[in-house]
Amino acid sequence: MTLAAGVLALLRERGLTLAVAESLTGGALCDAFVSVPGASSVLRGAVVAYATPLKASVLGVDAALLEREGPVHPDVARAMADGVRRALAVEGRPADVGVATTGVAGPEPQGGRPVGTVFAGVAVGDRVVAVEGRFPGDRAAVRAAAVALALGALRDTLAE
Repeated sequence: MTLAAGVLALLRERGLTLAVAESLTGGALCDAFVSVPGASSVLRGAVVAYATPLKASVLGVDAALLEREGPVHPDVARAMADGVRRALAVEGRPADVGVATTGVAGPEPQGGRPVGTVFAGVAVGDRVVAVEGRFPGDRAAVRAAAVALALGALRDTLAE
């Protein structure tokens, strides 16, 4: 069983819905979930907020935070994870769980952060956490590592 399949099984067992917000992963995290048969019973959808202003306008990340810290910051990851739950509300009901990725895949540093810096955010109920990863390699390697980081953070948060 893949990590994505395991996370979806946990969510399904608890009757929870999932919303995904992505930046550097560009849809790869959502794809990991969609690749699992039956994902539609849990997954609401995803927002790829690749352009920094979309993090504010679509996901509700505080514009002052983005201005002060840049898009690659643990508070941004937390806000993205929390905000996507509301952004993907169905009939006025937010998703139960949000997961988000933001980081620098390269080739150049961004916002004062070196290539390979990644933050994953997870929002479950009132609990909103962020985890950091620093990964070597090219864009593809960093993006793949970011997906794995987010899946692991989501699994670990659900297990607590």
